[in-house]
Amino acid sequence: MTDKAPLTILVVEDEPLNLDMLTRRPRRSGFVVLQALDGRNGVARATTDLPDLILMDIGLPNLSGLGAIRQLRADAQTKDLKIVALTAHALSGDWEKAIDAGADDYATKPMDYPGLVAKIGTVSRRRVWNPRDALVGKIVRLGQNLL
Repeated sequence: MTDKAPLTILVVEDEPLNLDMLTRRPRRSGFVVLQALDGRNGVARATTDLPDLILMDIGLPNLSGLGAIRQLRADAQTKDLKIVALTAHALSGDWEKAIDAGADDYATKPMDYPGLVAKIGTVSRRRVWNPRDALVGKIVRLGQNLL
């Protein structure tokens, strides 16, 4: 069995503390993590780098996360990218708005690290992960050690 290349995650987040949490710990677990600070740059980075997964804040400057998701879904090159919408607001309508915009899943912030790893695994497995991959096993073990 051969290991797949590390999963590439694009984090689109404008709040420095959230950006740090969503970037630093996944990098230490072996993910390749890219960053964008607003919706426009997130769309540009996604189009250029074609990450395996995007963690997209909904409340972004310049172009909202929902607007960015809609743009990515409208582009043939990026329409199939996996996207998790993130928000600090747990309002009942936010989930529906994110899914209607084209997000694959939705999460509220702040997320604990085991929750983040589980969300990344669940959404990305739909496209590229095989549960037998060494990377997945490493992440699962790390998450279990944190519990």
